[in-house]
Order: sequence, then structure tokens, then C-alpha cells
Amino acid sequence: MSKKAVLVGALDTKGVEFGYVKDLLESLGVSTIVVNTGVLDQPSFSPDIPSDEVALAGGMSLSDLRAQQDRGTAVAVMARGVAAVVERLIGEGVVGGVFGMGGTAGTTVGAAAMKAVPIGVPKLLVSTVASGNTRPYVGEKDVTMMYSVVDIAGLNSLSRRILRNAAYALAGMMAETADETNQTEDKPMIGATMFGVTTPCVTKVREKLEQSGYDVLVFHATGSGGLAMEELVKAGFIKGVADVTTTELADELVGGIFSAGPKRLEAAGVAGIPQVVSVGALDMVNFGPPETVPAQFAERKFYQHNPTTTLMRTTVEENQELGRMIAEKLNQSHSPTVFVFPKGGVSLLDRDSQAFDGVEERQALYDALKENLRADISFVEMEQDINDPAVAEVIAAHLLTMLKPS
Repeated sequence: MSKKAVLVGALDTKGVEFGYVKDLLESLGVSTIVVNTGVLDQPSFSPDIPSDEVALAGGMSLSDLRAQQDRGTAVAVMARGVAAVVERLIGEGVVGGVFGMGGTAGTTVGAAAMKAVPIGVPKLLVSTVASGNTRPYVGEKDVTMMYSVVDIAGLNSLSRRILRNAAYALAGMMAETADETNQTEDKPMIGATMFGVTTPCVTKVREKLEQSGYDVLVFHATGSGGLAMEELVKAGFIKGVADVTTTELADELVGGIFSAGPKRLEAAGVAGIPQVVSVGALDMVNFGPPETVPAQFAERKFYQHNPTTTLMRTTVEENQELGRMIAEKLNQSHSPTVFVFPKGGVSLLDRDSQAFDGVEERQALYDALKENLRADISFVEMEQDINDPAVAEVIAAHLLTMLKPS
């Protein structure tokens, strides 16, 4: 069955523009499936999947949505519905790419569709908000956002050029190459989490794993990084995890800007894949420039990492809670798990004479983990700090041992 480009959008208000992209794609040999998410009026051309079907998939009838005349409700329902529709199309094996465009509402609905699509399948979203904060739309998926420059409101010489570029870009991403069919010797992939302050450790771990025949995907632990890794775990791409840098949990607990949400550190355990976990960068909570740090933290210990990143030292009490959080998550794990605790420090800043050197804080973290971690989870104690080569050697060795049976 040939793969098709799924075009998601409101054909009552953006029908001319979607028709233009549809015609361009089909002229390039790309078949399309058009999903109408318009609520207000009749579509300007007949879609493959009408908006009443999308609305029902989102939990309401189209007539009820029109009767309510509430834009917020309509966007929420159509976003849920289009995600369900695209998920069904994915299950049918017909989706080769997804295209959307619009303002804030069209971007929200288009992004909902794309979040239902596995990583690796092309996703292109032409949006009026693509030059701002795109994280709410991209999340942890490989969504390509293109700034529309002008509003999606009719065709003119500029909008035609932009939409033409977008259509050609999607067609190019969907094009199969001869190499794709010959990649039968892909190496198994391992996920690893890293921060600047744990780079020496993760670099050494990566080198050891690569020498043993694995591809290592390193994720920057900035919230979206942890989410992306765990999304790939859920999708079955990643076969083992070196979760060296669990700092996103500190941001989730305290309120920093790099939280990966309350489910972080759970995906590998649910998937049943081997994981080695450590305490990288749990000495810090991340904020933006100094003036963005909440007032209640004024008396805390800080380190100015760069002009846009302010680091705050975690306290004894916070480390106690972090230890309990980590233990609770790992105790629910169904996967082979090893925990490595470097007693000499958890980052480049948490070492003797460095800015965040914290013997009491490390002890609190250590004690909480020891007291709460399931007895059958291997707990490896090392006197060195996390960036000592010996720690990396142990992390890599344990992960390789657990990976051998598979």
C-alpha cells in the first residue's frame, strides 16, 4: 500500500490554501488524504475525511459544536478528533507524512495530529507562530515548523512561494531513496542523558558503548530532551538506557524551567529494557537570566552558568525528596536496573572546592535512595565523582552486561 501525505486543516477558512498545497503535492507524485477540521462552514472542496467524522472522534457532534459557537471548545474537540483519526490512519499503514498550516488554532489542531505520528515520519507545519515559542506544538516529536511570514489568508505572490516551498519540502522528506531499502545492518540504539556538567562521564560511556557495536543517542536533559528519549523508548527504537543525568527531576520538584514532567524516569521500566541510572546534575535547578528567578529563592545559593542560565543549588530537604522520588519510580520498573551512586559528587560543580560542593546534600540523596530503593535493584557505590572515568566504565560495563542476552 502506497504511503500518502495527510493534509490536516480547516477547509472552510483555509480551503484555497490547502487546495493549492494538495495540487502541488499531487503534481510531484505524492498522493494525499485531506482531513477537514473546519467547524464554521462548508468546505471549499470535498475532503477525504469530513469534519463531522473528526468531531465525533473528538467526542462531540459537529452540529453541537456549531450550536455552542465556542471557539475554544471547537479547537479542543477537533484537536482530539484529528489525533484519533490520524492514529487510525497510522494503524492502517497509509501515512507517509503529515502537513498542516494556520494561525494559533490551526497550529494547535495540526500539532495534535502530528503528535499522534511516530518519530521519523515527516511532519511539516506552516504557522504564523513558528517564530516564537514552538515547544507547545513540537513537544518531543520531530515536527518541522515553517514560519508563514504572512497570515494564512488567501494566495498571493509571497504566500504561494512559501506554500510551494513547504510542499516541495514535504515531498522531499517523503521521497524514498535507494539507501533506505538497503539499511539492514542498523545498530541497536541506546539512549543516554547528558548536561554540560556531566559531559565527561557521558562521553566516556558513549565511546564504550559504540566500541561494543551500539549507536548511542545522547539527549540534552532540558525537559524536552528527557521527553524525547522516553518517547523513543515507548516507540521501541531504544533498546537500553544510560540515564546518567536525571536533573530534570529536580526542576520538576522545585519548579525549574527544565522539567520533563511527572512521568520522567518511568518509560524504560514500563518497556522492560535495561537501564543504568545515576544522579547526574541533581545538585541544581535551572532558571533563565537572574531576574527570572522566583523571589522566594532569593536567599539560595546560585551559580551563573551563562547570561541566560542561572543554576540554583538543591537543598538537603530537596535531595531527600529526590531520592524518594527516584526510588519510587524505579521500584515500579519491570526492567533490569542498576543504580550507580558517585559519592564524590554529582556534577562538575559538585566536587571538592567547586561552587556546589555539598557533602550533606549528597548524603541526604544517598540515604533516601538506600532506604527506599527496592532490595533487588543493584546499588553500586563509588567514591569518585560522576565525571571520573572509573564511574563511566562501571556504567557502561553494567549496561553492556544487561544488554548481552538480547
